[in-house]
Amino acid sequence: MFNLYLKLGFEHLLDLAAYDHLLFVIALTVVYQLAEWKKLLILVTAFTIGHSITLALAVLDIIQFPANIIEWLIPITILLTAAYNLWTLSATDGDSATQKTDLNIKYFAALFFGLIHGMGFSNFLKSALMPGEEQQIVWQLLAFNLGIEMGQLVIVGIVILVNFLVLNLLGMNKRNWIKIVNTLVMVFCIWIIGGLLE
Repeated sequence: MFNLYLKLGFEHLLDLAAYDHLLFVIALTVVYQLAEWKKLLILVTAFTIGHSITLALAVLDIIQFPANIIEWLIPITILLTAAYNLWTLSATDGDSATQKTDLNIKYFAALFFGLIHGMGFSNFLKSALMPGEEQQIVWQLLAFNLGIEMGQLVIVGIVILVNFLVLNLLGMNKRNWIKIVNTLVMVFCIWIIGGLLE
């Protein structure tokens, strides 16, 4: 049973039909390269802490939030993350104090936005639970969350690899690459929000 929910969490994060979480991880990580792994690790950990908290609280019915509002909030978190990446692209060059402030804002945002994404994960997990499994909910919750983390690490690894290929092998300018990816992410988010309006 543990492996079933581990696989469920892993596949949910990598599911192209549930690409909103994929887009968020891409927006979080695309501005970093392998040499900046410590910054990236802290950022991804902040997101993990956030979504793990609300995933657990929501699945255990300690908190409740309307699913339709979460559906709206998730693309907004992605849109804000991509917009912030574009806005700070030139502002953080050279100035170490500005870079530190920028990182602190990103860490806080990743934690806060993680809380919202965790509620989205919980809606999916609740719908996947089978009747009579309530007594094993803690194990399913742990397995599902670990699966989410494994999927998240796969996406981070792919983004870092693509960054390396584009910037080092193809020789694209880092600033231009960040602009392209974040602009595409924003376009997708606007499309998602437009779909919710229909």
